Amino acid sequence: MEAKKKAVWGWVMYDWANSAFATTVMAGFFPIFFKQYWSHGVDVNVSTAQLGFGNSIASLLVALMAPILGAIADKGSAKKKFLIFFAYLGVLMTAALFLVQKGQWVWAIFIYAMGIIGFSGANVFYDSLLPSVAGEDKIDYVSGLGFSMGYLGGGLLFLINVLMTLMPQKFGLPDAAAAVRIAFISVALWWGLFTIFTIFWVPEEKFVPLKESGKSFIHAGFRQLIETFKKVRHLKVVFVFLLAYWLYIDGVDTIIRMAVDYGLSLGFQSNDLIVALLIVQFVGFPAALVFGKLGEKWSVRKSIFLAIAIYMGVTIWGTMMTQKTEFYILAIVIGLVQGGIQALSRSYYSRLIPKNQAAEYYGFYNMLGKFAVIIGPALMGIVGLTVKRILMPPAPTPEQVSAVGQLASRWSIASILILFLLGAILFYFVDEEKGKEQAALLATE
Repeated sequence: MEAKKKAVWGWVMYDWANSAFATTVMAGFFPIFFKQYWSHGVDVNVSTAQLGFGNSIASLLVALMAPILGAIADKGSAKKKFLIFFAYLGVLMTAALFLVQKGQWVWAIFIYAMGIIGFSGANVFYDSLLPSVAGEDKIDYVSGLGFSMGYLGGGLLFLINVLMTLMPQKFGLPDAAAAVRIAFISVALWWGLFTIFTIFWVPEEKFVPLKESGKSFIHAGFRQLIETFKKVRHLKVVFVFLLAYWLYIDGVDTIIRMAVDYGLSLGFQSNDLIVALLIVQFVGFPAALVFGKLGEKWSVRKSIFLAIAIYMGVTIWGTMMTQKTEFYILAIVIGLVQGGIQALSRSYYSRLIPKNQAAEYYGFYNMLGKFAVIIGPALMGIVGLTVKRILMPPAPTPEQVSAVGQLASRWSIASILILFLLGAILFYFVDEEKGKEQAALLATE
């Protein structure tokens, strides 16, 4: 029992570790620094498109790699090895952001994209270890606990980093720009150090004898990938769930990555947006735990539907907001459901797949999540630029440029609404009991 508890906390600590990247870098300082420092002087809609396309390219690379790496990791019992490789790739790239100088937006996008590859690639193998540390009766709670600790850990470091930017002199720094660059170093150290708990505390089940050569593992991994792809095409329950997840998680991840950029495009101050992100983190900490319990006591399906409905409301409200107070309110609402929908989707999927092929199936799961994030940010960028091109009058005044730019930004966020709607419709047709039967049958083959 003690070993099992230690394994759970070792698994949870990786969420604590890598959430520093998700909060301080992805959601917080990178969009602001990119728009105001690395893309200094560039039109706001153009910089939004650049950031969106950078996110999309990185996500595409992860999506293409994930199922192949997952298949190889299952065959070689190498989930932890791949997690370590990708996690420390992300750590290195995060630290490298410190070196990017003002105006070097191309380097910023490249290093950031490599950091996302490390972050997202490691998550494939982190997620696949969940069935190894928690039984079905506790898997929703443990998944929620992971996201909850992620919000707390990421939020604590983010709070320190925000204070550094607001009061740089008290931290011995010359200005806010220097504080942001030091914040990237702090994220790298946080991520790298706390990942050590996961390395030493989380066991990995051995499904294949390790005496096989690395080459045979790779060959077996590719062969298993082809076989599983054929199965997924015929496993209606898994297939429909993955399509539903692909759509609704696109909306979630796009809002996470693009919310600060959207607020800046509407003319909100960066400090106001940072406060909103802190609200999300500290509301998300208890809310993710509550959603985990809600999944246990009420219903995982109903809880996911509830979260999708709330996100639809948030998106509609977001297209109309004009005051920073509204941004704060929306931050509270997002904090209530963001960790919940992620945690319950992860644990719900674990019920539909064979345990001895978890990394490979989570490879498909993360692949679709990353393909979704290819569409979302790019969609925002394309819609924003298209609306601006259509509505912008010849020889516009500065006031007209600002007004049209804001309207284009509102249309860009509105485009995300359809993804939540289609995702909910498809999720309605997922038959959980049939999925469990199919997973049990596959596990014995």
